Amino acid sequence: MKKILTASANEEVVSTIKKTCKTYSSYFECDIYSDTEQVINYIDYEMPEIKVIDFSSASIDGYRILAAINSDPWLHYGGIIAVCKNAEQVQAIEERKDSNILIVCTVKNFMHQFSRILRILWQNQQFLFSRGMQDIVGGQESGSFVSGNDPMDIRFYSNFLVNYLYNTNRINDEERFNLQMAMMELLTNALEHGNLEISYEEKTEWMMNGGDMIELLAQKAAMSEFMDRKIYIEYQIGKLTSKFVIRDCGDGFDWRKILNSKADDTELHGRGVGLSASLVQNLTYNEKGNEVTFEIKNIVNKTNNVPGIMKPFEAVKYTDKQVVCLEHEESNDLFFIVSGRFAVYSGRKLVSVLTPNDMFIGEMAFLLNDRRSATVLAVGNCTLIKIPKAAFLSLIRRNPHYGIFLSKMLAQRLQKQTQKTIQLSKRLTDTE
Repeated sequence: MKKILTASANEEVVSTIKKTCKTYSSYFECDIYSDTEQVINYIDYEMPEIKVIDFSSASIDGYRILAAINSDPWLHYGGIIAVCKNAEQVQAIEERKDSNILIVCTVKNFMHQFSRILRILWQNQQFLFSRGMQDIVGGQESGSFVSGNDPMDIRFYSNFLVNYLYNTNRINDEERFNLQMAMMELLTNALEHGNLEISYEEKTEWMMNGGDMIELLAQKAAMSEFMDRKIYIEYQIGKLTSKFVIRDCGDGFDWRKILNSKADDTELHGRGVGLSASLVQNLTYNEKGNEVTFEIKNIVNKTNNVPGIMKPFEAVKYTDKQVVCLEHEESNDLFFIVSGRFAVYSGRKLVSVLTPNDMFIGEMAFLLNDRRSATVLAVGNCTLIKIPKAAFLSLIRRNPHYGIFLSKMLAQRLQKQTQKTIQLSKRLTDTE
């Protein structure tokens, strides 16, 4: 069951969410608050996957809520739907370029669009989780989205995918920004020049006359020859690289000419393809020019962020085969994995290899105040943050929501291990 936090006192927003959640009652449940302090406390302790922040409600300080989420990006997943009272407020929030926000819309648009948004979220539930709570098999994932000709659609899909890559530790802050910009540029090209066939000259004239591009896009999208066209987004997320394909239903363009031309800073537009090529890797088009493929390198054995409460502690470097802890020794310090790999031995037998995706070393001895259950060695050059138990407990007293998070993470790991044990037991029973 996924949580939808609704921060709103607007009855139109609240009723829309309640009504829509009934359709997906087996998958989503909503908790509604109209007080800013309650909302922030809820975010800290419940870590909801989806957050609807209503900037049109006078009793809700949306910017303060955003600041609370951004203050600890390691702990808080983005997944924000921002609801605004008018187009001017939409523009003001979009100009903040907050990477946690999936979509920004007016109250009116929200009432019309939320059912569709929730359906997309339901269809892609594997993208919704708190950090450390995902279940990725083998590090390999692939899938696709089909977008309509609404600028809000392409922004949603782009933010959705980029946030997921960040939250699964595939990209860091800089790469998150670069990928977001490249995807939006390429998706905008697919929409404007591909599906809606807006020429460079037509767009220039429209902008020179003070026209609003949203209005032009709406006019074009309503035309019978364009209204059924789609944008297809495919992704292949691997261990070392991630690959993306964007295809529109247009006639294509002379991409070689665009890529080989020099950027002119005096132009109003037209630099998106060249900019995107500089932000990602191996950007290529098909011969027709209506399908673009590009790649990014994934982070390997390195975390993209450090939990807020652990930043005061010094990072400790380890060299190859250096001992982190010994089996049966009296030590209950907690280690947060910043980079590298760590071999875990029990009775001289290798039982596991830990990476930054495992987050911690020694959490069981830490919580149970017990001796070490295994020996841990660094594999190559590695970095850990070592936190003495007394110091960590002091931090937990000041930030109790971290204790809740750690408990949830360990409970999920125990649940997965229990499921594996049940499956193994069943297989053994079937063979008897």
